[in-house]
Amino acid sequence: MATAGGALLLHWLVAGSPGLPIAARVPLDNSAASIVKQATDLKGFFLPGEGKPGTLVGAWPGFRGALRDNVDVEDVRLARAAATPEPPKLWQIDVAEGYAGPTIVDGRLYLIDYDTQARADVLRCLSTADGKEIWRRGYAIDVGRNHGITRTVCAVAKGYVVSIGPRCQVLCADANTGDFKWGLDLVRDFGTTEPPWYTGQNPLIDADSVILAPGGPALMMAVDLASGKILWKTPNPRKWDMTHSSVVPLMFHGQKIYLYCASGGMVGVRASDGTPLFDLSDWKVSMANVPTPLPLPDDRILLTGGYGAGSMMLRLEEANGKITPKILYRLSPEVFGAEQHTPIFYKGYIYGVIPASGSGQLVCLNLDGKQMWASSGKNRFGLGAYMIADGMLLLLNDTGSLTLVEATETGFNPISNAKLFDHGHDAWGPLALVQGRLFARDMTRLACFDIREKTHD
Repeated sequence: MATAGGALLLHWLVAGSPGLPIAARVPLDNSAASIVKQATDLKGFFLPGEGKPGTLVGAWPGFRGALRDNVDVEDVRLARAAATPEPPKLWQIDVAEGYAGPTIVDGRLYLIDYDTQARADVLRCLSTADGKEIWRRGYAIDVGRNHGITRTVCAVAKGYVVSIGPRCQVLCADANTGDFKWGLDLVRDFGTTEPPWYTGQNPLIDADSVILAPGGPALMMAVDLASGKILWKTPNPRKWDMTHSSVVPLMFHGQKIYLYCASGGMVGVRASDGTPLFDLSDWKVSMANVPTPLPLPDDRILLTGGYGAGSMMLRLEEANGKITPKILYRLSPEVFGAEQHTPIFYKGYIYGVIPASGSGQLVCLNLDGKQMWASSGKNRFGLGAYMIADGMLLLLNDTGSLTLVEATETGFNPISNAKLFDHGHDAWGPLALVQGRLFARDMTRLACFDIREKTHD
C-alpha cells in the first residue's frame, strides 16, 4: 500500500483520549477470521423509545443536504460576534465510534449507529429537541473496530428512511414509525467487495428510486423506494469495485446523469435506465477514493482525492450522440485535493481542505485551477467536516473546534472560533444545519448547538 500519500497514512492517528488506544490509520483485513460475515435478517428487531419529535421546521434530508451541495440556503442569520465564542449546546449524546453524519427531517434526527453489546447495526430516530431516542431498528452483524465503525449518512424522502451499514447492508424503514420496508445485503446478494475501512457510500434517493453503486456484477443500480424492487442495473465488465465515494446526479443537455467514482475510474450512466454513457479510467485514488464528483457550471466536473491524487477538471462534450469527458487540467495535491470531504462550489468558486503533506489548509480555487488564497499558520483543519451557510464556511478541525470563515474569493478572512467538544477527537462526520441549529459529532459524541445570531429587545 505504498503511495505518494503514505506519510499521511502514518500521520493520522486515533486521538489519544482516555480509553482509546493509539493505532495507525490502516484498514482491517476484511477477510480476517476475527470478523465473520454472517447471513443477516435485515428485518431484525425494533425498540420504541421515550423521545418525541421536535418542533424544528426545515430539513437536511441526506448527504450534503437537499441539493447534495453542502450549502444551506435557509434565511437564518448566524452568530458572528466574538462575544459568543461558544454557542449554546442544546444536548449531547454518546454514539458508537465513527463518523456517520446526521439527517434531519420534521423534528427527527436519523443516524446509522452500532450497538456494541447487541453486536448490531442500529438505525436510530432521535428527537431534534433533546436527543432522546424515538425508536431504533437494528439487525445483528459482527463489526470490528476499523478506525471507527460507522461512516454513512441516511437519506430521507417521501416518508422513508434508507441507511447503509458499515458492512454494506441497506435498510429501508418508515421514517415516522420505524416499520421495516425492505433490506438488501450488497455483499451477499450482489457480489459487492467490502471497501477498506467499511462502507463510506451514502444512499441517494432520487424521485421514487434509491440509487446505489454496489460494484460486483452491477456497477450501479436503482431500487424502488417503496418496495425494494430492483429497477435497473448497470453492467460492470471491467469489474470495478465499490469505493467510499457516493453517487451524485447532474443535468447535461437536458438529460439526467448519475456520476460515480468506482475503483477503476469515474462512470456516468443514464438516470432513466442505468445505461453507461461514458467512463474515464484516467482517474484513480490509490488508497481510498472518498470525495464525490463535484458538478460545476459549463458542463464541468471536478474530481478530487487524497493520497497524492490531487485534482482533475473535466468538461463533458457531446458529438454524434456520444458524450465524452475531456480532461481540462490536473492539479497537484499541494494546489488542490481532498482526502475525505467533497469540496464545495459557491458563487463561482471552489472551497476545500487540501491534504498535501498533512497541511489541512483551507483553499479557495477558481474554475481555471488557480488558488485564490490558502489559509496559513495555525489555520489548519485536518480531516474535519465543513459546509457553507449564511455566506460563511463552517469548519471543524480534528479536535472539534468550529471556525467561521467568510466564503469569499478575496482572501482568508476568519471570523471566530469556538470549541464544540471538550477533548474532541476525529471530528470527521458530516455536519447538518437546520434553522440555525448545528448538528455535529466527534468520534464518540453527537451534539446540537444553537448558532443563531442573538436578537435583543
